Amino acid sequence: MSDVDRLVASIVRSSVPLEASAVAEAAASLMPTEAPIAAHGVVHDVVDAVTGLGPMEALLRDPEVSDVLVNAHDDVWVERNGALVRTEVQFASDDAVIRAIRRVISPLGLRIDRAFPAVDARLPDGSRLHAIIPPAAVTGPIVAVRRFLHAVKDLDDLIGRGGITAAGADQLRSAVQRRVNILVAGQTGSGKTTLLNVLCAAIDSGDRIVTIEDAAELRIVGHVLSLEAHPPNVEGMGEITIRTLLAHALRLRPDRIIIGEVRGREAIDMVQALNTGHAGSMATIHANGPAEALARVSALASLHGSGVSHATIAEQIASAFGMVVLVERTPVGRKVAAICEVSPSGLDSVYP
Repeated sequence: MSDVDRLVASIVRSSVPLEASAVAEAAASLMPTEAPIAAHGVVHDVVDAVTGLGPMEALLRDPEVSDVLVNAHDDVWVERNGALVRTEVQFASDDAVIRAIRRVISPLGLRIDRAFPAVDARLPDGSRLHAIIPPAAVTGPIVAVRRFLHAVKDLDDLIGRGGITAAGADQLRSAVQRRVNILVAGQTGSGKTTLLNVLCAAIDSGDRIVTIEDAAELRIVGHVLSLEAHPPNVEGMGEITIRTLLAHALRLRPDRIIIGEVRGREAIDMVQALNTGHAGSMATIHANGPAEALARVSALASLHGSGVSHATIAEQIASAFGMVVLVERTPVGRKVAAICEVSPSGLDSVYP
């Protein structure tokens, strides 16, 4: 048994509160007897093992790491500066991975076991955790933790990082100030939420904004109300959906509504809401291009549109959004790849 394992076992058997400062103090006091030759840094490892995600915690403290990916207990990767890199970090076993998952989701009222082999959770630091364990994961537990890095502050910062030209930034800034409804599209990890934050930074401070997200990642300064969806608890109760939050948001007297991601039944409600007011609202959607983004909104709205015809939905979407912005992840970083204005006749490219 390693020094860390001995200290963890002693602390877990004791009455020490499982809180970081208390665990650190207990580990330091136990070291002379339980691990007399251990390095002082072992205290951090003990705290991580008792209160967090164990060996993953060191990776999550790295400011350049945006994702930590566990493919197996001995196969851990990170995304650092846009590139996937395999690390030397390992868990002791598959059971150690599962224990770490349970340790961080239990205080959130969530569970993961053979009956519920997948979980999606927002951690206290704002990171998003998704985990799948056997029998759904065939070869062992899989974990993905997405961190939200506040790397880009505003449009000027985005220009400096090569993410957009000055002319393109002026178009986006003008659209925000003219209260154009904007749909941000892109693939997973392309920087949709980052761009949404950047666009929101250009909103007038007097506007009352309501944000709706699966996980609260937006950081907007001003008159902002933040709403967050919530999965069912261990009894299968208490789910709060994006669609439910949108219905509440409309009653909160918003000037603008910001939806972190459109992915389901809320699409039809969003389209109808944007056709009845709330100019200057924004949302993101997974799509490979501007046309595909509008098509996906149409498909989601038609799927859950309660009998509204496809032609009517298409007309409403064309009226709801004035601009579609596509973001992409490239070998040299994330950038705005296209800006299209929405007109009755279709999409008109205005950038690049």
